[in-house]
Formats: sequence, C-alpha cells, structure tokens
Amino acid sequence: MDDEDDYRGPATLHAEDREIAVEVVLRGHFQPIDGRFHWYGRVAAHDEVAELAAHRATSVLLRTPGGEARGTLSDPDPWGRYRITGTGRPPFPTDLTDHATA
Repeated sequence: MDDEDDYRGPATLHAEDREIAVEVVLRGHFQPIDGRFHWYGRVAAHDEVAELAAHRATSVLLRTPGGEARGTLSDPDPWGRYRITGTGRPPFPTDLTDHATA
C-alpha cells in the first residue's frame, strides 16, 4: 500500500475458540470528534470466516505481525470479503495512534 498507516498482509482471527489464518487490508484514521483512532478494512474471502460470521456482527481478536486489537466482523461484500472495524489502537503500527484511546 502507498500509505504508511495502511496494512495489507497476513493476520490471524481469534474467536469462539478458533484461530483462522487470513489476509487483510486495513486502514485507519484519528477522529477528532470522539478522540479515538478508527480502523477498518476487509478480510479476504475464506470459508471459515464466513462460517464464523454467518452474516452477523461477530466480535474477534485480530493479530498481525505489528500488533493485535479487538474488532467486529460484519457486512460481507459480493466477493465474500467481510468488513472488519475497530476503535483504539489498531492491529498495525502507525504514528497516528499516539492520540488513540483503548
């Protein structure tokens, strides 16, 4: 990715006693209105992720080589990629998280 605050690469989803190796594309920004860092992105299509999420909001722990964070899986797109969102410190390194609160 061109932006140093983005992450594209391997990750692991942890939820319901499961650990699923996935590929993700993540972005984030500091939101001055609520004073928090908001991160978001997509998890590549994966049968186990679809089974876990089952078209409903699902709380997960997302780990990348740069960190980990709690997030929510929701809204699959037409290609089967689930949206993931979170607030606070993201699961990837960024200078913008100096402002983040958990």
